[in-house]
Amino acid sequence: MLTVGLTGGIGAGKSEVSRLLVDCGAVLIDADRIAREVVAPGTPGLAAVVEAFGQDVLADDGSLDRSKLGSIVFADPDKLAVLNSIVHPLVGARSRALESAAAEDAVVVHDVPLLAENSLKPLYDVVVVVDASPETQLDRLVRLRGMAEEDARARMAAQATREKRLAIADVVIDNDVPLEDLRRRVRDVWADLVRKAHTAHVLPQGHQE
Repeated sequence: MLTVGLTGGIGAGKSEVSRLLVDCGAVLIDADRIAREVVAPGTPGLAAVVEAFGQDVLADDGSLDRSKLGSIVFADPDKLAVLNSIVHPLVGARSRALESAAAEDAVVVHDVPLLAENSLKPLYDVVVVVDASPETQLDRLVRLRGMAEEDARARMAAQATREKRLAIADVVIDNDVPLEDLRRRVRDVWADLVRKAHTAHVLPQGHQE
């Protein structure tokens, strides 16, 4: 098995890359999706979030009002750290359980938005960073996702810098390119990941490349 940490700044196009990798045959473990599951109504995770941030972060139906919570934490690094300290361990435990169910020679891609922020590089055999310029990120968030520019800039500022993400990358996928170029790059990266996975599967433990 080869474990891959996939990350990138908001608006960089990481979700598109993860979809392309799944098309190639990757087993995807999506931290964002898991993060939603661990704070679903009735979970200990949601109870911990409410204890930390108050009943105001709940919607009328008792579910987490993610936009309201986001407006609180993305404007305050200390509150964001509190939220991460609640959610991150829960996501990690669920991710490890899903990974253990994958085939021995699988390429398991962990889609982890906060990989750089939480210093998670040691958890993965390979870290792939989807990179785009801040101008491209802002344009996608405002034009494609409909965010207000102020909100988009705040979300970008709450994440690791571009330089910090690139510093932890084993592989960089440039997503300031047309879609067909992105697809070609992802296929090349996939071929290399498969080679590494097969090598790791064949070599005795402790003698991996």
